[in-house]
Amino acid sequence: MKATRQLHDLGQSLWLDNITRSLLDDGTLARYIAEDSITGLTSNPSIFDAAIGGGDAYDAGIHAKTLAGLSGEALFTELALEDLRRAADLFRPVFDATGQVDGWVSMEVSPLLAADSAGSIAAARHIHHQGRRDNLFVKIPGTPEGVPAIEEAIFLGIPINVTLLFSCAQYQAVAEAYLRGIERRLAAGLDPRVGSVASLFISRWDVAANPQLPDALRNQLGIAVGQQTYRAYRELLASKRWHKLAAAGARPQRLLWASTGVKDPSAPDTLYVSALAAPDTIDTIPEKTLHAFADHGQLHGVLADDGGDADAVLAQIAAAGVDLDALALKLQRDGAAAFVKSWQQLLQRIADKASALEKESQLP
Repeated sequence: MKATRQLHDLGQSLWLDNITRSLLDDGTLARYIAEDSITGLTSNPSIFDAAIGGGDAYDAGIHAKTLAGLSGEALFTELALEDLRRAADLFRPVFDATGQVDGWVSMEVSPLLAADSAGSIAAARHIHHQGRRDNLFVKIPGTPEGVPAIEEAIFLGIPINVTLLFSCAQYQAVAEAYLRGIERRLAAGLDPRVGSVASLFISRWDVAANPQLPDALRNQLGIAVGQQTYRAYRELLASKRWHKLAAAGARPQRLLWASTGVKDPSAPDTLYVSALAAPDTIDTIPEKTLHAFADHGQLHGVLADDGGDADAVLAQIAAAGVDLDALALKLQRDGAAAFVKSWQQLLQRIADKASALEKESQLP
């Protein structure tokens, strides 16, 4: 049995960490669904920047939307949602068969809103309305300013993918926001079934910490943080507070592993996927890592509900001089800044393409 199918049967969802128009047009995404147990996907500004800049698949759409008077963020949003609606339709059978637990796609609010709670809420409402798909998550970063926006969006019934989480504490803050949003819905007599996932980034920990760690501790930090956070996730699902909400019909906010592509060439290319196998979770997996895991991936058991040896590993890494709390904050800030940079590059790329296509259309 293929390793990707083994993960699926274990109860972990595999989502593709990519979307391009060519993946949709040439049937590649449909093949991943059929052959590699892919049951959802995620997107972000960096992914769309690479997709739009990687060829001419979007040129006709950019030109048509420019002629229709769209530009900038509005043009990109509609361009991206065209792809995501198509992907959402491919995943709709999974969405229906799993009772809306799986089969999701995700669209990010503008990264420029990472420190703007009110702006994030307004953008989430707009994308949710414009997306026109029940299985579309709106991505809001789990920054301090994002936490109240996440709670309010959940209260409003908008499915949310919380992104840019790096630590157990950051996860717990957004899990609390989700619970509060659901509790407010119940108090208001509203349906508590609002989908959400919380995305914990893994590999960036090791990229940041490896240079100051001894060889024996390299590439262990991201997995240990994942183990620690999985323990908190399991404790939440076992709590009386959650059981009360579940009895009323609420669904868990599922824990999602993000950034699971291996950056260290000396490490196994399936390291994080193998290490983070766990039921009731999601792994968003880059295409390169998907191919590697489908080809030679192996499972070595599942994550322990109690976090396994996470506390011991984290203590050793702290003793080696890594300030874990400070690094978590830095990683979140750096991640938000990187998305802003990609967003600005993306909008400039679209503007440049629109201008070039307009000039071409005027040639005799």
